[in-house]
This record gives sequence, structure tokens and C-alpha cells, in this order.
Amino acid sequence: MHDDFQPKNAQRGLPLGLAPRGYCGRIKTIEVRAGAHGLTAIELERRLLELGFVEDATIEVLHEGPLGNDPIAVRLNNTTIAIRRREAMAVYVT
Repeated sequence: MHDDFQPKNAQRGLPLGLAPRGYCGRIKTIEVRAGAHGLTAIELERRLLELGFVEDATIEVLHEGPLGNDPIAVRLNNTTIAIRRREAMAVYVT
């Protein structure tokens, strides 16, 4: 983890959507808020879990999209996945 980029809330962790390129860490929790993603909270949580966003999985931000740094490409364990930053805000990492 970057020394100059510490989690905003040490208890919850850092939202993955705020993590810069090169960030490495582990998923601490998934906390979906209703209406913030264009999907219901249950649909987004299910989608994230199906993709492998589970507690204690290792994660690294590999790449940021050209427009507004969105989407981001992350390595989740040994799989590369693209995810929108607004959806990544539901994933908290440490």
C-alpha cells in the first residue's frame, strides 16, 4: 500500500473506487448503498460476489480508463477484471 494513501476510515477501510493505480491490498468488506450504482443493492452485491470480490481476496489496481480514470482494471487474486469506479466504491480494502 502507498504510504501517502491511507484508508479514510481505518475500521471500514478505503473504498476501492478511490484507490490509485498501483494500489495493492486485501478486500475487507463489501458495503453496498441502495441507489448509488444504477442497480439495486442486492443485485450489485451479488454481481461483485460472483466476480470474486470476497473478503480477504488480494487486489491490485492495474489500470485506469482514459476518460475520468474510469473504469479501472484490477487484479483480483489471479484474475483481471474491469469495474466502474462507482461500483468499486462498495468494496472496502485495506
